[in-house]
Amino acid sequence: MIKVRIAPNNPVFDLPVIVGIEEGLFKQAGLDVSFSATYADRERDTAEKPIFERLKEEMFECGSADSYNVCEWASIDRLERGTRGGKLAALRAAVAAQAIVTFDDKLQTPRDMAGVPVVVQELTGSHYTTIQMLESAIGREHLNIQHGGLPQKRWEGLKNGSYRAITVMEPFISLALKEGAHIIAASFYRGGEVVAAELTPGQRKGYYDAENKAVDLINADFYKYAHHVAAHAKGALQPNELLRAFVHYKHVDYYDPELFNRAYDWMKARGMTEGQSAHGALVVG
Repeated sequence: MIKVRIAPNNPVFDLPVIVGIEEGLFKQAGLDVSFSATYADRERDTAEKPIFERLKEEMFECGSADSYNVCEWASIDRLERGTRGGKLAALRAAVAAQAIVTFDDKLQTPRDMAGVPVVVQELTGSHYTTIQMLESAIGREHLNIQHGGLPQKRWEGLKNGSYRAITVMEPFISLALKEGAHIIAASFYRGGEVVAAELTPGQRKGYYDAENKAVDLINADFYKYAHHVAAHAKGALQPNELLRAFVHYKHVDYYDPELFNRAYDWMKARGMTEGQSAHGALVVG
């Protein structure tokens, strides 16, 4: 049986993998899939850590993980900067929102955000989507993006008044709304499935076929599995309080070259690449 080790991302993005393991779907495909670290291990990621000292990237670079998922733009960035060979094999099954949330009644729409600090995690989905949500409304010169840590740390900072606005995904959007915050803007996006070059096309297909079966189970009974996502809120949000509006799941899509080119050109125009082509990171079919 082929071993595939996964570096954990946030549970909302990893849910199809969690369900695939829990329901034995990967084993049915002849794959021994497991997480190479726990979600508790991710707590050591801080705002001060360089990218390749964060858990996902560190484990992939050192060879202790064969795959991880991260936002589309970050997957391109990490493969371009990294030293270990890898591929951007597919767009992940989670279609999730990042939302700018606040308790401040003076901030209601993206146009109110000129010069206002928004706290994100650097070079992750919260960062890239915040640029996309605000740039057309207020202009690039009026963006004020500040770099915080993991989403639970950003949420703590918003609650205690250290931050005026933050960008987060589930379960922290549902938690923010439950506790009286409101949404300024939200944007849905996909993520990239980064895989080691050693995984063959056949092994990748078996993995994604199993993940797609997990997606079908999630869509048939979301709240059977919602506790995995709600657990990230450490008891502050019950599984039945997790809203369905801000995340859904679909079958994995193989990454299209045209989509890659648009993403890469967008990043390049904003100085978010190393200035070298990442086309070698693309896998089609």
